[in-house]
Amino acid sequence: MYLTLVERLRTALAAHIREKYKVELTVVLERPPKIEMGEAASPVCFELAKRLKKAPRAIAQEIANGFGKVEGIARVEVAGGGYLNAYFDRGGFWNAALQGLKPLPSAGTNVATEGAAPYREEGSRSIPSGKIIVEHTSINPNKAAHIGHVRNAVLGDTMARTLRAAGHNVQVQNYIDNTGVQVADVVIGFLEMEKRTPVSVKMMAMEPRFDYFCWDLYAAATTFFAEDKARAAALRGATLRAIEEGRGEEAEVAETVADSIVGFHLRTMARLGIAYDLLARESEILHLHFWDAAFEKLKEAKAIYKAEVGKMAGCWVMPWSDEKEGSTTEGPEGSERRTDDEENSQDKIIVRSNGTVTYVGKDIAYQLWKFGLLGKDFRYARWKNAPEGETVWTTTSAKGEADAPHFGDRAAAVYNVIDSRQAYLQQVVAAGLKALGHLKEAERSIHLSYEIVALTPRCAAELGYELTEEDAKKAYVEVSGRKGLGVKADDLIDKLEGATLAEVMERHPDMDDAERIRTAHMIAVGALRFFLMKFTRGSIIAFDFKDALSFEGETGPYCQYAVVRIRGIRRKGAEAAEGERVAVTHASAAKFLAGADGSAMWELLLAVGSLDWAVDAAITGQEPAFLAKYAFQLAQGFNNFYHKHHILSEGDVEKRAFLLAMTEIVERELVRVLELLGIEAPEKM
Repeated sequence: MYLTLVERLRTALAAHIREKYKVELTVVLERPPKIEMGEAASPVCFELAKRLKKAPRAIAQEIANGFGKVEGIARVEVAGGGYLNAYFDRGGFWNAALQGLKPLPSAGTNVATEGAAPYREEGSRSIPSGKIIVEHTSINPNKAAHIGHVRNAVLGDTMARTLRAAGHNVQVQNYIDNTGVQVADVVIGFLEMEKRTPVSVKMMAMEPRFDYFCWDLYAAATTFFAEDKARAAALRGATLRAIEEGRGEEAEVAETVADSIVGFHLRTMARLGIAYDLLARESEILHLHFWDAAFEKLKEAKAIYKAEVGKMAGCWVMPWSDEKEGSTTEGPEGSERRTDDEENSQDKIIVRSNGTVTYVGKDIAYQLWKFGLLGKDFRYARWKNAPEGETVWTTTSAKGEADAPHFGDRAAAVYNVIDSRQAYLQQVVAAGLKALGHLKEAERSIHLSYEIVALTPRCAAELGYELTEEDAKKAYVEVSGRKGLGVKADDLIDKLEGATLAEVMERHPDMDDAERIRTAHMIAVGALRFFLMKFTRGSIIAFDFKDALSFEGETGPYCQYAVVRIRGIRRKGAEAAEGERVAVTHASAAKFLAGADGSAMWELLLAVGSLDWAVDAAITGQEPAFLAKYAFQLAQGFNNFYHKHHILSEGDVEKRAFLLAMTEIVERELVRVLELLGIEAPEKM
């Protein structure tokens, strides 16, 4: 509602200025720091003053005096040296809030394709219309998922939910790097170190902790390679070629490992309410000749050249004017997607001298396909190992299924959720699009980057890490999946659920077991997702169990508990009223919201009606943390309201009805923003 009114005011002001002063300009509107200054303010008169050679305050006074009626705006006043401050019609705002906006689409609903009403109704400062691809998670399928991967998945899932709520047709993709170095290392671990056969690996892959076994094997392989770098280079090179070409035991074991591990990853993320539309496998980029098509385009456009001398002799290289070097190795608990030890300082190599394609080369082909610029499409089949109740599609080299959705439509924008250490690689991908003349698509290739997830020393100690005296004094402790030191996602979720289950059992001894388990799960997931989302993308997160699970402060359980409290109030209010309800009119609402006594309630109501503003801020700023901040502030605003007003014992029947109605609309919007964050609110806590 807030953004709807602001856009309406912006349009009216621009039209008034155009008509009165014959000037065309963009009207900037800001949110004043204090409610006494109105709900929206514009410095437009200062810009007009430069053009009209007139005092800004005089212009502001002229506009305020002649400005017509705008629905939802009570008045416009002049402030300071020439600001225009707009005050909303509080009674009208209340009516709109009470009636409720159109239902928020569920997380899995694409409003652009399934007919649901978009959350935004007027105006848009966000991305262009059309299909939006959000690619996230993208874990190397060689070991169990860890906490860094969870940050990636939660960030991408929240962004996808938010874009859908804003009315966009969103497709969620998960890139499966099933032909890369990390998978090759595990294959070598099985065949060379463990001396296992492909059949025995298939048998192992059916075990419930196969991803954990591969976690340890990957770490052991890292040590194995460090002992003899020449052996490592030879084994990796031969194994990678066999996997890419789909031949021999190496390819057979690689397929078993990758497919099994992907299944584990999908089930892990399903525990957090995260799902995918398409698993795009790197093997099909090779087998269906996506890279061959991209390679020809790059050569034809002279976007790459073959180096004849120097350390890159024999390689196909993309010229790069910025010689900064970016590390793309797997770091502590971060995304490890598309990394390669041999390429840390030369990401602009597209094809190695031995003829194998680098990660960035395959990424360029994949990005061209996303934008419908490759002239080729995948074949698609249902993923056979999907979480229960979900349908997930995957690319395939086989015939494909006739009823598969058409994923190859041209995207309007692409969000690639990859950690900040991959920034250089993402720049190279965008440079590849630019070199081919696709400037618009390069601009709409959005790298939604984020920093690492580490642990507080307290959390590391709880998980059994032996800390040095120096580590114990640090703000956070870095861990590494490559070394086998990390927090596995399932272990983390299990620990959170165990802690919350104990708390629920203590608080609600009469609750049945099924409800206890479900309640504990919702609180645990809410705690984890909110903790990972409340930090801006550029912040390093130091995870801590105690901080995340706290019912106080800026946490998921705090927001969930506000909903639980509201539901309790409403139940008691309904019982006391015995089904009778006094209507709250425009006039009575305006009365309760007026003056000093009503300002606090007005601020809460304004917050309730500002979810559209928070959604827009999250999209335009590419910062979903705005939604977590909004959820916390709304929950905090309600708790202040609850402690100030005796809702159920209020003697004035009309005011009690108003207070009860306020709790209802707060609940509705708080539940909606929590849904965008992937968080459910239980009935009891």
